[in-house]
Amino acid sequence: MTFGFAPSTASSVTTADSVTRLARMLEPAEWAAAGIPLLRNPREVVSGLHSRHRPLPATAVVAVLDHEERLAASASFTPRAAPVDGWEFRNALLAHLRRVIPHDLRRRTPARTAVLLYCRDGDERWTEEDGAWMWGLRDACTLHGLRCGAYITLTRGGWQVLGEGRGGRRPHSESVPESLADTVSDPAPSPVRSGGGAVETLRRTAAR
Repeated sequence: MTFGFAPSTASSVTTADSVTRLARMLEPAEWAAAGIPLLRNPREVVSGLHSRHRPLPATAVVAVLDHEERLAASASFTPRAAPVDGWEFRNALLAHLRRVIPHDLRRRTPARTAVLLYCRDGDERWTEEDGAWMWGLRDACTLHGLRCGAYITLTRGGWQVLGEGRGGRRPHSESVPESLADTVSDPAPSPVRSGGGAVETLRRTAAR
C-alpha cells in the first residue's frame, strides 16, 4: 500500500497563471527590437499630456497622435487593483481607445500612432509592470488599427521613454502641470537616462 500526497490543484493553477502572466509582458530588448517609431519631440508630448490629464501615481494616459505628431485623442484612467497582467492592461487600453477615437482597421497600414504615459512610484528602471503595459499597448494598437508608439514612465525623478534612453527631469510625478500654452517645443531633449536599453537599435529603426 502506497501513501503520498497529490499535487495541489490550487497550487498548479496559481503557478500556471503566473507563467501565463509573465508571457504577457515585453522585456526592454524585445521592445527595442519591435521597431517602435521615435517621437520627434517627446518632451512636448509628455508636457502636453501632463498638462491635460494631471496624472497622479498609478494613472495611465493613452494618447493617439496623427502623422504630424498632433494629438488626435487621449484618455486617462487608473487600472483596477489586480495582479500585473498585460491582458488586463490591453483590455483597459482598448476600452478607452474605443471611447475616444474610431478604429483604423480598414486601412492597409496604420495612419495614427498610440503612445502611453504611465505615472508610477519608483525610479526609471524597467519593471515587470512596465513590461505588461508594453505588451498591452502593442496588442491594443493591433486590435484598433493603430501603430504602436512610445511607452513613457513618469516618476519622481522625471519622465523616461523606455527603450530609447531619452528623458528629462520635468515634468515629474509630483510637479505642478504647466498651462497648455507653455508646453512649447524643445528641439533637443537630453538622453539623461538609460532605463530600458538598446538606444542604437531604435535609432537605426527610425532612420530606415
